[in-house]
Amino acid sequence: MAAPGPGEYFSVGSHVSCLTCLGQQLQGEVVAFDYQSKMLTLKCAPSSGKANVSDVVLINLAYVSEVDIINDRTETPPPLASLNVSKLANRARSEKEDKLSQAYAISAGVSVEGQQLFQTIHKTIKDCKWQEKNIMVMDDVVISPPYQVENCKGKEGSALSHVRKIVSMPSHHSFTIEGNTGMAVSLAVD
Repeated sequence: MAAPGPGEYFSVGSHVSCLTCLGQQLQGEVVAFDYQSKMLTLKCAPSSGKANVSDVVLINLAYVSEVDIINDRTETPPPLASLNVSKLANRARSEKEDKLSQAYAISAGVSVEGQQLFQTIHKTIKDCKWQEKNIMVMDDVVISPPYQVENCKGKEGSALSHVRKIVSMPSHHSFTIEGNTGMAVSLAVD
């Protein structure tokens, strides 16, 4: 690989301003730059307005019409913050399992109400899974369609009464499942 020429790289810690081909102006501190893929990562002011957080924006320079270096950093950047890789891997695995569970429910023809109830229960009881169109909670309680209190079956005890209490709450009826359009990525960092 040939060494990048002048203006073809960005130093970590530099402040830049980018104008996208859609006319969006982005300004922030360079966190990372990958020369081969021409991907630039900027830490920008928070769109939420919250203090002590920043937006992290990934920019494909193929879709940028103009880049201005506001302040070039020439000294060595500070060391990167350490990441808890095992915690991140567990979080990714958990998110993948949740998405696969949602996909299964949709493909099995589970009603929206059933999907909403599953999500509500899963927020507090992680040992929750699908068994065809039935919701299995802790392998002790089965909730079958149409997912009402009278459809909760299992051994009488605290698990069954707790699940019945969740099913009877009207709050799970207002839950919405959101799709990911892939249009934007928003992260909050300290």
